[in-house]
Amino acid sequence: MGIGVAELLVIILIVLMIFGTNRLPALARGVGRGIKNFREATRKGDNRQN
Repeated sequence: MGIGVAELLVIILIVLMIFGTNRLPALARGVGRGIKNFREATRKGDNRQN
């Protein structure tokens, strides 16, 4: 049940149509920051349990 190349291309095209090309860099930065914060929070949670 993985995502294939065709499905990934469709998702990318839909995102481009919704957000436009001008907003994509800011959107990607926000997603990257969110992932980074999530990883840091999970690492801190793991350290507390040990």
